[in-house]
Amino acid sequence: MKLHNAVNKKELKQKLELNPVPRKTVSFYKYHPLPNPQIFRDHLYLLLEQVGVLGRIYVASEGINAQISVPLENWDLFISKTNEITFLEGNRLNLAVEDNPVSFVVLKVKLRNKIVADGLDDKTFNPSETGIHLKAKEFNELAARPDTVLVDMRNHYESEVGHFEGAILPDVDTFRDSLPIVEDILKPHEDKHIIMYCTGGIRCEKASAWFKHRGFKNVYQLEGGIIKYANDVKEQGLENRFHGKNFVFDERLGERISEEIISHCHQCGELADTHTNCKNEACHLLFIQCSNCAEKYDGCCCEDCQRIYHLPEEEQKLLRAGAKPPRNVFRKGRIEEKIRPVVK
Repeated sequence: MKLHNAVNKKELKQKLELNPVPRKTVSFYKYHPLPNPQIFRDHLYLLLEQVGVLGRIYVASEGINAQISVPLENWDLFISKTNEITFLEGNRLNLAVEDNPVSFVVLKVKLRNKIVADGLDDKTFNPSETGIHLKAKEFNELAARPDTVLVDMRNHYESEVGHFEGAILPDVDTFRDSLPIVEDILKPHEDKHIIMYCTGGIRCEKASAWFKHRGFKNVYQLEGGIIKYANDVKEQGLENRFHGKNFVFDERLGERISEEIISHCHQCGELADTHTNCKNEACHLLFIQCSNCAEKYDGCCCEDCQRIYHLPEEEQKLLRAGAKPPRNVFRKGRIEEKIRPVVK
């Protein structure tokens, strides 16, 4: 029995767009020791496939990290089935702020060494000893205090399009990179209240525990991350201290939290906060592109990629075969290293 999707992703996306089924996009995670991740992974795949779930899930000996979409008609079945897994019973689910029936087009359940790659190798570190969880109202109150330091634990391309008011925005490509850099940033503020936030809470769950392990005393984290915060402030009529868009790791690439646009097109410099991946499959660079540049460059990051994109598919495949990219295009990192901007 094949425990993976065997259909072309492009075909699946077209099928979903032609016959959209109402779905809920949801994320969840749980740090929980799994003695045999492979067996759990196979069981989980079969369970979710039967319910019609699509998405990307990482399973490791330390737990599970999931971003998925569930058919609306099967929502209750999904809840009952996942509640049969003891450690997931009653686990918090973060519902998307802006939904889309094609947020995911395939189901992938992958084994990983860790559900969040952190680069840590400290046997004395206990990731369950986390910081204090703050709900939206508590977060707003503590974040507004002068003796508080607020830190964004996401990558630079995420915070570029949206972040909390007054937050420190580390210039990092990965969570692994962020831990030592953030520690250096926080050292002068050891006696202050330190609040961390991320997309859905999973990175802060580990980061807050790590910084407590490293000796920081007053460590807090935003419960459920930006996603839960956005839903809570709307439902409770609270002040929204988040500016811009929340980057998400699915086909949507973002959900709007406030109407502000705080970032710029990487090609022309105009206000824009729509991420896209370069249409040249050999590049696939993640970057911000306004609607005018999307039309001008056909969704590509530069004229070279645009030219390749318009070649017949077979020629594109020949160019990609065994070729070493002239630029480091596969890394979601410093945008200025990869695109030649034409800012006026």
